This record gives sequence, structure tokens and C-alpha cells, in this order.
Amino acid sequence: MKICVVGAGAIGGFIAGHLARAGHDVSVVARGAQLAAIGANGLTVRKGGDGFTARCRASDDPVRLGAQDVVFLTLKAHDVAAMLPRVAPLLGAETVLVPAINGIPWWYFHKEGGTFDGSPVRCLDPDGRLLAAVDPSRIVGAVVQVAVHVPEPGVAEQISPAAAFILGEPDGSASARATAVARAMSDAGLKTDVTPKIRDAIWTKLLGNIAFNPMSALATADLAEMFAQKPLIDLAARVVRETMDVAGCYGITFAITVEQRLEVARKLGKYKPSMLQDVERGRPMEVEAIVGTVVELGARAGVATPVVDTIYALLKARDRALRAANP
Repeated sequence: MKICVVGAGAIGGFIAGHLARAGHDVSVVARGAQLAAIGANGLTVRKGGDGFTARCRASDDPVRLGAQDVVFLTLKAHDVAAMLPRVAPLLGAETVLVPAINGIPWWYFHKEGGTFDGSPVRCLDPDGRLLAAVDPSRIVGAVVQVAVHVPEPGVAEQISPAAAFILGEPDGSASARATAVARAMSDAGLKTDVTPKIRDAIWTKLLGNIAFNPMSALATADLAEMFAQKPLIDLAARVVRETMDVAGCYGITFAITVEQRLEVARKLGKYKPSMLQDVERGRPMEVEAIVGTVVELGARAGVATPVVDTIYALLKARDRALRAANP
């Protein structure tokens, strides 16, 4: 397959490295030190004491890479709006777009089948430009279940014990294209399943993100420090319950309880959620995709989310301060 990964940071580098090692024609869109390191030395993927390095083409300009069979979009959610129109040169007649991003995605209501089918998620796409930028019929949804960081440019290091990916068509159909992408990923060492309920998987991952990311940023505490403070964990449980209530209004079912989701996080020990890492590095946070969407969808469904609303307001203020200090 001819595959391009747009946003070759932690997750993008992890995916691109595995696919390139497996022999696919892989290119990446990157920038700055990451682009320079990949161009000079290739992509290095590590886990513990093991690792490998794979070569691929790298550019900061999608025009130079040409049409692809598959394009993975592995950006921070707030970077999608600026990049999405730029992926057009990568899209041939049959190109599949796989957005592997956090939170509720901008395409969420494409072929969702409910009251809001086809409408934008306003906090992500207030004027519908994202839905118009790329034909959403190209999209195969994706959920990433692995923690990866970039200890130095050109290196993607897995820090979670396991890695898994879930793909699914927005309309729930079984498609040859989703199966083909999943097979290519699995054959490359990236365990990947296909589900007819990709939105269930999106919300299930969101439970962990919304429970711990915002509070880690507000309290500047890693998971172990949070679990040492019962009031914070009680608050996290309330956030998860409110999020489940909203999801249920959109037909989402969960195969995990509140307590089970908290236990998954507890086992990660001193792990720093991505929003805490963003605060420490002075970077913007994925406020809207992870928290704002739940507030918006709760309001659409008439579900009260008082705890999530409060955290959203506080987090937006913290994010504005980060952006002002690091323009």
C-alpha cells in the first residue's frame, strides 16, 4: 500500500514506523526537528529495550508526496482545522482517510443515523468548513489504544504495556477498505480490529480522557498523585457518569463500568496524561474535542452535565493562559 501519515509525532511516528518496516510505501508529513530527524535518520520505534528503525519519505508539504491509498491523520484535534484542507493533494479517487485523533471527531454525525445525521459538531467545526474540506465518505473511523511519547526527535517510544487499534465505518457497514487497512496494520505488528460500532469505541476511550486529562492539567498531578487524593477520584467518577449519560442519549453502550474504567487508569501508576504534558510544555490542550463536545452533545440531548460544565470552564481558562503565554 501507498500510505501517508500526516502528523508524524508520537502516534503518527509509531504507526508509520511499523508500516514502513513491513514494506509499505510510507511517507510522512512532519515539521521542525521531527522532520529533520526523520529525513536524516529514519523513524525509530522503541518499547523497553527493543526497537527498530525504518526509512520513509518525509516532507512538510503534502503536495510533494502525491496521491495515496491510505492517509492517516494523527494530529492534535485542535490542529485538524488548519491541516485538513492541505491533505487534498494526497487524495486520489479511492483514497481512504483514517483520522486517528482524540475525543469526539468533527465527522461524528456523518451517517450517524440519528436526529443530527450529517450536521457538524459546532465546537469543533462551527461553520461546517471541516465537513466541506474533505468528503466524509472517505473516512474510516479509528480509535488508538496505546500510549506513546517522543523522547527525542525521530523516536516514538511505547510506554503502555499493550497497543491496539480499532477501525470502523461511520455507517456501521462491513467494508473491504476497512478490512484491508486493518489487515495491513495487523500484519505490520499493530493489533487492529474492525467494529460495526466505531462510535461506541470512541466514547469508551473518551471516558478515560475526560476523567483524567482535564483534572491532571488543572491539578498538575500525574495519575498516581490523583489516586492518592480521594476527592479527585470521586470527581473523576462523576465526570464518567455524566459522560455515560450523554452517550446513552446517542445510542452508545459501554462494556465497562465506572469503577472498571477508574481501575484501568489506576494501574498506569505515575503516568502523565497528555493535557498535563501540554501544560508542562506550554502547549494548547485538546479542550473542545475531549470536553467541549460532551458539553455540546449533552445540551443537544437535554442532559445536564454540571460537573463537566465546570471543568470545561476552568480548562478553557487554563488553555487561554497557555496560548497567551506561548503565542
